[in-house]
Amino acid sequence: MKFLRKFFDSIHPQFVEGGKLERFYPLYEAIDTFLFTPSDKTKGPTHVRDGMDLKRVMIMVVVALTPCILMAMYNTGLQANLAIESLVSSESISAEDVAGWRADCVRALGLGFSPNNPIACFVHGALFFLPVFLVTQIAGGFWEVLFASIRKHDINEGFLVTGMLFPLTLPPSIPLWQVALGISFGVVIGKEVFGGTGKNFLNPALTARAFLYFAYPGQMSGDKVWVGLPSLPSHIDGFSAATPLGEVANPANTLGMEAVTNHLSWNDAFLGFMPGSMGETSTLACLLGAIILIATGIGSWRIMLSVLLGALLSAKGFNMINSATTPMFAMPPEWHIVLGGLAFGLVFMATDPVSAAMTQKGQWVYGLLIGVLTTLVRVINPGYPEGIMLAILLGNVFAPTIDYWVVQANINRRLKRSAA
Repeated sequence: MKFLRKFFDSIHPQFVEGGKLERFYPLYEAIDTFLFTPSDKTKGPTHVRDGMDLKRVMIMVVVALTPCILMAMYNTGLQANLAIESLVSSESISAEDVAGWRADCVRALGLGFSPNNPIACFVHGALFFLPVFLVTQIAGGFWEVLFASIRKHDINEGFLVTGMLFPLTLPPSIPLWQVALGISFGVVIGKEVFGGTGKNFLNPALTARAFLYFAYPGQMSGDKVWVGLPSLPSHIDGFSAATPLGEVANPANTLGMEAVTNHLSWNDAFLGFMPGSMGETSTLACLLGAIILIATGIGSWRIMLSVLLGALLSAKGFNMINSATTPMFAMPPEWHIVLGGLAFGLVFMATDPVSAAMTQKGQWVYGLLIGVLTTLVRVINPGYPEGIMLAILLGNVFAPTIDYWVVQANINRRLKRSAA
């Protein structure tokens, strides 16, 4: 590390004002502060000193996301290997027919496509997740550097989290050009046009995913979410499977919850062993992340708890109403937690400190609004079974108004107390 420190110190004059590479100072500063402690420090006795700065906050969120990242790679590989095993056992293909660069990599490592080999599943899944992650970082990082250079300010660490959250919300089979397009929309339209990190009123990662969903709904959701396979022979179209949430919401479903419980237990759904977006399947991984965020004081437990209560109570209300034509009315509250992205959304998306409500009372209202809207969208609209994304974005829009009324009510109480 001393060698790196000396190297950055030696090239520093080239990037400061008047240097040959002055225009690229934001990029230099971003790399320098990512590797080392920022050189600029607050001095004087009048300032509050705190060991938690923006850089450490973002890094802790990434640490909290680690269980979801690991599970994303393992489960994606597991689902792909299960699909291959299913096709091979049905004699639709032979093991030798499985082709493509991912298959070549797996074979080169001598791992095979057995779903019973954890290492094979993890490596196979990483071959789906890592390209999506890298494209997100490259495309999104380009816009961050461009806007920072034009505005002549430092590159904020906010993209560190956005660039990690966005890949976790995507299905493994998404084309990489769509990944680049989506993150570009999320960073530019969802954040930079409003002034950058700290000034956006919408969550950039969710904005990016919402753009892709409405632009390419068939590849983002619905009953044909590809669980991920290498290239297959020409006589095989591919292997597609509905997510469990999509199975229940399907209007053609006449079995209700049995359409899922016949092949998926609640425990497996809780652990995340099912098709779906790469990082959203495991409620357990999200719970571990929630513990880290709450313990470090970064994530609001009020928002997490209120979203959960809003979703559970509204789901129970729909259970009591019931419907003979819409199976989602009968989904038990405990299944709402483990299917879809509810757990991931309430832990990592709804608690975004920039776009969420900031007052304590406002956070309760904000969370309850998101929880109720999530269940409402899931149950009432079978064409769009996953409601957490739209619910959080709508909650982001109302967050400033919620905070305003909480603050205004407090002001009115103090005025009355002063008058008395």
